[in-house]
Amino acid sequence: MRPAKEIAEEFHRNGFVILRGFADPLRCDAIRDVAMVHTRYKIAPVETEEEYSQKDAEARERISGTVVDPRDERVTLRRLRQVYDRDILFREWMTEPSLRPLLREILGDTPVLTTAHHNSIMTKMPHRSSETQWHQDFRYWHFEDDRLVSVWLALQEENSRNGVLEFVPGSHTIEFALEAFDERRYFREDPEANRHHLAKKVSFTLHKGDVVLFHCRLLHRANANTTDTPKLSLVYTVKAQGNAATPGTRSAAFKEIVLD
Repeated sequence: MRPAKEIAEEFHRNGFVILRGFADPLRCDAIRDVAMVHTRYKIAPVETEEEYSQKDAEARERISGTVVDPRDERVTLRRLRQVYDRDILFREWMTEPSLRPLLREILGDTPVLTTAHHNSIMTKMPHRSSETQWHQDFRYWHFEDDRLVSVWLALQEENSRNGVLEFVPGSHTIEFALEAFDERRYFREDPEANRHHLAKKVSFTLHKGDVVLFHCRLLHRANANTTDTPKLSLVYTVKAQGNAATPGTRSAAFKEIVLD
């Protein structure tokens, strides 16, 4: 792997960085096998496609999880929530020691796992998933500053057909006006100024074991899954230890794990 300082410089310049082949493919298979069981039985807490499509900005502030009848085949799963406490395989990856020096370099502080946000197995179910619209994660979170990094693990190939991530490089450094976002806090695609930024979007095919680190202010999205195979990814978020969550918000409502 490249030196941590070099990787951190790329991260701060673009708002994201890809670590190719970082995780052992066998480890990815084991994580995916467990996740598929939880997905098959829709073990709560989860978020469904139906919930996602109806959720407004205020709903994102509430602590909730859909209770799903696993016999209801009409329900399409969008993500498994609160995965840190579901299985040791998830937990061990989310506290992986080899990532800590790099996260410390990027954050400039001791990394702390926040289980309030992400902490999920993200799913794109075959032919039934929806697009993930352009957004910045930070618009839904409540912390003193933006020293937050999300860690995305590809458990299989992710490409343009099954919902690979897309980013707008450098967008984490831009102060967008409120009008750039709609009432659900998604980045609007109709204003000319927004289209100028979105024209710079990039995406990269990810392979099993690739890890993407991305900034909480980076504009990103993903397509629907048009293949016949579920696409699963594990994502969690770390913050700088000195970056406190705002009391009384969802960001402060769940435990944190110091990765020292």
